[in-house]
Amino acid sequence: MARYGMVIDTRRCVGCMDCVVACQTENNVPYGYHRNWVTWVVTGTFPRLAMEIRSERCNHCDNPPCVPVCPTGASHIAGGGIVKVTRETCIACGLCIEACPYKARYMHPDKFADKCTFCDHRVKEGKDPACAAVCPARAITFGDLADPQSEVRQLLKTRKHRVLKPEAGTKPNIYYLT
Repeated sequence: MARYGMVIDTRRCVGCMDCVVACQTENNVPYGYHRNWVTWVVTGTFPRLAMEIRSERCNHCDNPPCVPVCPTGASHIAGGGIVKVTRETCIACGLCIEACPYKARYMHPDKFADKCTFCDHRVKEGKDPACAAVCPARAITFGDLADPQSEVRQLLKTRKHRVLKPEAGTKPNIYYLT
């Protein structure tokens, strides 16, 4: 069974925001909202500074805290480990939004929690999520973490990587190459 994940190369990401715009367009995200975003982190002290640019979104965790807090079951884990929200079942209570340590959910103006779905409608057609498909720097790689021959697994074998907030115990499936 597939287990989808993403590998994001922080050395390649240039912060162009194409991933954000592609996601908004592909998923009809309302103006002023987002399912993914680009973060710039500067560390060190002058003159020894370092900057990391990375694309962030829902981490489609193996242990997602957003799922058990949902009183209706609208927040759930679907095929391939994709964490999703069923709009019709969501009562807009916001518990899942508060539970996410990555701040990866928002309340849609139509009163349901919304978030990245890895463009599962595209994945079902054998395509990459919109963010990965448009990245001009090819910094975003999507694939099956359960397949030892997949490109995402090969990248993780050959490059140093990390996840965001490992202390949260969520077991995220977005990996950042450093």
